[in-house]
Amino acid sequence: MPELKCTVQTCRHNKNFLCDLDKIEVGGNNARTEQETCCDSFEERKGDTYSNVTGEASPITNIDCKAEECKYNCDCECHAGKISVEGSNACRCEATECATFECQR
Repeated sequence: MPELKCTVQTCRHNKNFLCDLDKIEVGGNNARTEQETCCDSFEERKGDTYSNVTGEASPITNIDCKAEECKYNCDCECHAGKISVEGSNACRCEATECATFECQR
């Protein structure tokens, strides 16, 4: 499982740059650049609330990757050692991106 750093402070799952989900989904089936990817698991934080997921935030997260052209994608699983999800002021998933994405073509 990759180590995940998330800079999307507006996501309800972000706790100190870590994610409290056991698994996230990176979207971007036809992506050729990192800007064409997104974190489909993003949920906007309303007010100062955090998610009600009982698990602790962890740097290690399963990543279901839909970015078919990413060199780290193997059967829809991310095999990068570390990934970074970015989009500091996002209010919807399309404003986030997988900054680790690299097109294999």
